Amino acid sequence: MRQNAGVGDASTTAWIMARARELGFDLCGVARAEEFPELLRMSEWLELGYAGEMRYLEDSRRRSLESVLPGARSIVVCALNYNTPQAYSVEARDGWLGEEPHGWISRYAWGDDYHQVLGRKLEELLRGLRERRAPPFEARAYVDTGPVAERVAAKYAGLGWLGKNTCLINEKLGSWLFLGLILTTLDLAPSLAEAEGPPPDLCGNCRLCLDACPTGALVEPYVMDARRCISYLTIELRGSIPEPLREPVGTHAFGCDICQDVCPWNRGATATNEAAFLPRAIEDMDGSGHSLCLPELEWLAGLGEEEFGAAFRGSAVRRAKWRGIVRNACVALGNSRLRTDSAAYERVLTLLKKLGDAHDPMIAEHAKWALERLAGASR
Repeated sequence: MRQNAGVGDASTTAWIMARARELGFDLCGVARAEEFPELLRMSEWLELGYAGEMRYLEDSRRRSLESVLPGARSIVVCALNYNTPQAYSVEARDGWLGEEPHGWISRYAWGDDYHQVLGRKLEELLRGLRERRAPPFEARAYVDTGPVAERVAAKYAGLGWLGKNTCLINEKLGSWLFLGLILTTLDLAPSLAEAEGPPPDLCGNCRLCLDACPTGALVEPYVMDARRCISYLTIELRGSIPEPLREPVGTHAFGCDICQDVCPWNRGATATNEAAFLPRAIEDMDGSGHSLCLPELEWLAGLGEEEFGAAFRGSAVRRAKWRGIVRNACVALGNSRLRTDSAAYERVLTLLKKLGDAHDPMIAEHAKWALERLAGASR
């Protein structure tokens, strides 16, 4: 049901779209702030337990934009492309097995924290909007930080469709998109005509993402059980990774890109011009360097808490916290197929034995599991 009638302010919408381009956003659209059908189905998804420990998703405000900002009439959604020229995980996978053990950090976390990069651009857009419009209006900007479903809003703002992997997919840019939005009491003209509707679903009969998921997290098209998702297991989950899922996690140290890597709409996707999203190079105190694209698992597993904080300052990787990264690196080392004749084998065993004696019981548990895996593989 449409809550806001009327044409809305078309000139301000046009200004927003133009200013967003000037600020470097790849996509921008405006939708009416209404009760999108997807939001009404959120309760059923939560009741199935698919949110796992992500209690913030139970916030009742997620079902109604009016409860987030009373009097909300419009929502501005902006997107930044974060694709980079480096190979996808499914292409690079065989290259990090056997010798020096490398892991995978999700592409979105290779560079600077997207919350900050998008946040600065959104605040600049909102600042210009406040200067342009009078009388005063209410507005709030969010970059994955508020009780708002950015992907759903983006669909109705015309930025793409929600794919079978649950990601927003744009016909030209694919799904490598960071989303941010401005919720406002301004009555803006939607960027899509009333009769036009959101972009059509172009997934068709394809099910590559469902078939490629190692943990079976995509329980059916368009439905994810987050409790089985590698991104959830390596980032959001604070306790032990369930043992049956440790092997399927593979060598992922932070997040997972598989369901996007195999998506046909990402083949040949344009690489970003945003330097902040390119892989970081991190230098240790001893002068050795590390890239967040295919990082060394020994380095990640061996990080102390202070070293972790210094290495990942201003990085989205901090979301997993130090304990989570060391836990994940242990699991990845256990899955690394490290050969007994490799130069790293004895070093890794020594490191895992040390972590197996750690005071932190969760780290010790996963380190011992990895030791057993490597020992079993060497027989």
